[in-house]
Amino acid sequence: MPHPEHVLIVGAGLGGLRTAEQLRALGFPGRITLVGDERRAPYDRPPLSKQVLTGEWGPDRTVLRSAESLDELGVRAYLGMRAVALRPGEVELADGASLYGDAIVVATGLAARRLPGQPDSVHTLRTLDDALALRATLERVRSLLIVGGGFIGAEVASAARQRDIAVTVLEAMPVVSLRAFGPELGALAARLMREGGVDLRMGVAIDGFADSGAAVELSDGTRVAADAAVVGIGGTPRTDWISGVDGSTGLLCDTSGRVRGLDGVWAVGDVAAWADPDFSDTHRHEHWTSAGDQAATVARDILGDPPRPRRVPYFWSDQFGLKIQLLGRPEHADAVAPLHGDGLAGGRVRGTVAGLLAGERLVAVAGFGAARYVARYRPLLESGADRAAMLEHATALDRPAGG
Repeated sequence: MPHPEHVLIVGAGLGGLRTAEQLRALGFPGRITLVGDERRAPYDRPPLSKQVLTGEWGPDRTVLRSAESLDELGVRAYLGMRAVALRPGEVELADGASLYGDAIVVATGLAARRLPGQPDSVHTLRTLDDALALRATLERVRSLLIVGGGFIGAEVASAARQRDIAVTVLEAMPVVSLRAFGPELGALAARLMREGGVDLRMGVAIDGFADSGAAVELSDGTRVAADAAVVGIGGTPRTDWISGVDGSTGLLCDTSGRVRGLDGVWAVGDVAAWADPDFSDTHRHEHWTSAGDQAATVARDILGDPPRPRRVPYFWSDQFGLKIQLLGRPEHADAVAPLHGDGLAGGRVRGTVAGLLAGERLVAVAGFGAARYVARYRPLLESGADRAAMLEHATALDRPAGG
């Protein structure tokens, strides 16, 4: 297609902003419009459940680009404007106005998933306003109930324990972060929570809320109560405003981010399920680094530039004094191999690194407080290394310098 004159980006989070920045970095001279349903300037989300929640950061430190900086970039921003319909070359806003673009990029992210009957008094954590409201609650309570033991639940639990708040975490699965880690590494993440002073209960089912949401009734008849409650059970792609495709599990895209079934439309970030030829599937990479990588790819594709080499997905989580890191596609693994540290053998969690394999192929690497190791496995994941190469690499990394 010829170079567009106007790129319209719906979603003013990281993915949308990085797409605009990449277009300008590649020399795009045309118009760029950025639409966001929050009135706030684009801000960073990872600190919300970390530095913002603990009180280390104020809201201003999360800002990625101010309104003035967007102007300097040559981006027309419509903030506080919700998109309600997508038609060929057109996006309709909630106030009835329409914006038109030669290329449309969808970067609307996720909405926090809620439980049936969840009271409004129960917190979720997706936006900066959510984080500030939860922080205000943590400043006054002595106990906290968290439903969901995944990364968000664990980070909220960690922030609460820093304030010496008694924390109970309820997890429906037999281990926490099962989809990301699998049972063995999920058990290690669970141990980290418990060693951090969390009352973690796994394999429990919730029947409903009680006491205006400060308590839940479990299926076994018991009640768990606290001064406040948070639900952190993931999110759903914000695609309800888009017709003509099934976006319930994310907008299906090719390897360049083009949405299947929608001409002239690309998608980036949490809302997008990109094709992964290495595994012959599509996958939503709900990670900070993936949003930036996808934005760079989409910008190049819109302008007809050659694609960049694909990057291995990467994720991190800060909790209980450790940085947990994950490289690759762990959901394809059927075996775990310890590489460094002895956490999988019952030793301390810190310093543990494991390789996740599908058959003999290395598909992911996870580390707990072992940042000096994890990044050094990226080349192996990019090359599709096997078990033998992985173990040889681990031995070389453990070898003393000069040895």
